[in-house]
Formats: sequence, structure tokens, C-alpha cells
Amino acid sequence: METVLAILLFVVVFGINTLLWGTVGLGRWATERLTRSRRAGRHQVDAVHRRSTAGAVASRLRPVDVAVLIPAHNEEAVIENSLAAAAALLPKANIHVLSDGSTDDTTVIARDFGANVLELSPNRGKAGALLAGIRHFQIEQNYRVVLLLDADTRLAPDYFTTGLAEFDDPDVVAVAGQVECLLDPPPRTRVGRVLVAYRARVYAVVQLLVKYGQAARSANVVSIVPGFASMYRTDVLAHIDIAAPGLVIEDFNMTFEVHANRLGRIVFRPGVAVAYTQDPDTLHDYTRQLRRWALGFWQTARRHRLGAGKFRIALTLLVLELVSSSFLVVVMLPLTLFALYSMTLAESFGHPELMGYELVGTWGPWHALFGFLLPDVALTVFAAIALRRPAMIALAPIFPATRRAVDPDHHHQPGGAVVSYAHSPSIDTPRRSNSLRVSGRLRPITLDGSPSMPLTNQPPRPSRVKPPATPSGSPRAM
Repeated sequence: METVLAILLFVVVFGINTLLWGTVGLGRWATERLTRSRRAGRHQVDAVHRRSTAGAVASRLRPVDVAVLIPAHNEEAVIENSLAAAAALLPKANIHVLSDGSTDDTTVIARDFGANVLELSPNRGKAGALLAGIRHFQIEQNYRVVLLLDADTRLAPDYFTTGLAEFDDPDVVAVAGQVECLLDPPPRTRVGRVLVAYRARVYAVVQLLVKYGQAARSANVVSIVPGFASMYRTDVLAHIDIAAPGLVIEDFNMTFEVHANRLGRIVFRPGVAVAYTQDPDTLHDYTRQLRRWALGFWQTARRHRLGAGKFRIALTLLVLELVSSSFLVVVMLPLTLFALYSMTLAESFGHPELMGYELVGTWGPWHALFGFLLPDVALTVFAAIALRRPAMIALAPIFPATRRAVDPDHHHQPGGAVVSYAHSPSIDTPRRSNSLRVSGRLRPITLDGSPSMPLTNQPPRPSRVKPPATPSGSPRAM
């Protein structure tokens, strides 16, 4: 009986949802690896085929076909680096900064850089800014793909090379970017380094064990296209309620809209459309971010009344995992203390009683070790291997306590992962530096957050809105 209880705990701590999609992902990986192997055996034929189709593929989608939308609220500390990373991959005329009630030099920096700028006053929130930008710059008429990019996110050099190729499949309507932690500048404190390392583990587990399986062609149940750096076909934007009322974040809702309206496939693949984002490195900012993510998820889940189907089943599994793992996070500490007491002091001071019965042999240290700690350590080892960061294993004993400390409401985290594969840090989270180097070297911990805009309005400022672009071409930079 004790063995069964420990195994059950092991499964629940890992998460049924995580185990299911991890298994599907493993099958997908094996299938794709076998397919590549077979193609390698026909490399000469493939080489001829690639040469014959290279022109056709190249003519489908290129960076010039992509509009970049960057909603920004007081982002003077980081936006220039993001603009520089994007401008290295596509023309500046394709970059559009939506300054949402900024009171700092965000607008000046963006305009001086040569990007298109739309100033909004008072601020409308991230979703409202995106909608205003899409309409003002006539994104649907002038571009075939739109990239939603956060002001603190830097695109990898091969972002478009890998990401746009996914749109060669006409059924694909969105490419979910792969998020990796940005450590330039590095966290300011030891606590910050632990928090960012923990976030890197979260990203690795969620993206490789959950999202990769959800994005299998036969499944297509990805629950989040993160708004930090992801792409959509512009011809589906009209069918998505981007600025739905009553939601604190937009990316969950946009993803649910894709499934609800059956718009097409969402693609996620490791190493494709990679971008680096800055994560909070203080306990206060980290927990505030998690609360915002959790609120956004539950608001979206409540808003959408999806019918029967694969996505509904997948969403139900996710909710069950959230509830069960949240309960375990709540009881983990008292059960562990109870196990230690039973092992050390119970014989001297007596066993605890419940309704007149002594609790003897009901919960021991072996249950706590196998049911709680080992699954968590296994996730850390997995992340360390996937990220090629063996030093992360040294933090394995700290991460269970970190999980409980950063999740005060105990309703964010399934298994070893979190709903945070959903989104991004709050856009008003203090940045780690006021002067980031444009040429600074990216040093990611590696491996779905993107800042959400504040809901409170800023003091009104005069609105400087440029005339709409002509239908014949891209809007000119202000």
C-alpha cells in the first residue's frame, strides 16, 4: 500500500498532463528522427529536390513580409537593444513601436532609431495597443505575417530563418516562439540568480515536455502562443478578438480564439523562432508576475465556452493538473514535517491524533522523498541536460522550496511546470539595468514570458498620431 501511495504521489507531482504530453512529445521526436534518418539515406535525391524547390520556398515568405509590433510602456531601458536585434533581421520600415502612454524616452528612442511610432494617450493596455497598431498601420493589408514582440525581448539571429519556414504549411496560422532566459545583464543578487535559474527550468520543462507534445500534428492543442515573440498570419487576425474585455493578458485569449474558431494549426518546435527575454529577479516581481499569469489563465478559461474536442480535453487535463499540484504544494511542507516528527520525536512525545486515532505509520520520510523530492529533482536533471547546464543540478535541493516561496497562492504550478509557459513578465517590472549594451553578448540560461501592459491609465499626454499608411506599401517611419 505504501508503495502504491508513493507511486501515485510521484505521478501527481509530475502531473498527468505533463506525463501525457511528454509521452506524445517523445513519440513525435522519435518519429521525426526516424524520418530524418530515412531522408538522409536518400540525400542525393533530396539535394536535387531542394535545389529544384529552393526558389519556390524562398518566394513564399521572407522577412520583408513580416510586420513587427512592439507595444511599449516606459521601456527606455531596454527597447533600443530589442530594436537593434530586430533591425538586424528585417528592414526598419517593418518595425512598429506602439508607445502606450509612455512618460519616458521610449518614443524618442524608437523614432530616432528609425522605427514607425504610434503614440497612444491615455494608455490602452497591451492588447488595446496591439489592436490600435494593427488598425493604424494597416497590418492586415500590408503584410502577410505579424510578429508580436515585447520591448525587452531580443530575437535570435536565425529567428526568421527557422520560424517563417513553418508557414510553408498552409494549415499553420501561428508559430509559437521558443523563449530563453536573457542574462545580459545578469541578475543582481544570489536570490535573483536562483529565481532566473528556476524560471529557465520551468521554460525547459514546459516547452520540451508539454508544448512540444501538444504541437504534434495529430494533436494541435497548444494552449499558449506566447506574446513575447510569436508570429501569426495576418489573414486570421480579423477572426481573433485581440482586445477582449475583462482580461489582464492577451496571449492566452488569442490562442484560445484560434482553437475556438478552428483557424488552423499552431506550431512549436525546439530551436525554431527562438528569442531571449528578461525575467524578473526579485521575489516581489516574480510572485506578482505569477499572480498576473494565473489570473489571465483563469479569466480566459472562464470566458471561452469551447465545445467538445481535443482542445477541450487537453484544457481539462491542464486544469486537473493545476488543481491537484496546487493542493500538493499546500500540503507538502506540513506532510514533510509530519514525516520528520514521526521518525524522530514521536516515540518520545507521542504520535499525533486525528478523530481519536493515532497516526502511526501513515506517512513516513520515504513517502516525502519519493513522492515530492525525487520528481522535482528529476525535472531539474532533465532541464540541466536539455540546457547543457550541469551547474543547475546543484540547485536541485533549493528548487522545491523556491517553488513554494514564489507561488504563494498555490494555484499556478502543475507538476514541476507552471502555467507561466503562457506569458510574460509584467511590463512595468523594473529592469535589471538602465543601460543595456546593444552589442552585448547574449548569455541565455535557455528555453513562453512576455510583458503584459499595465491596466491603469497614465496621465493624459498629447497624442501624436501619424497618418495611416497607403495601401500600396508599408508605413513610413516617423
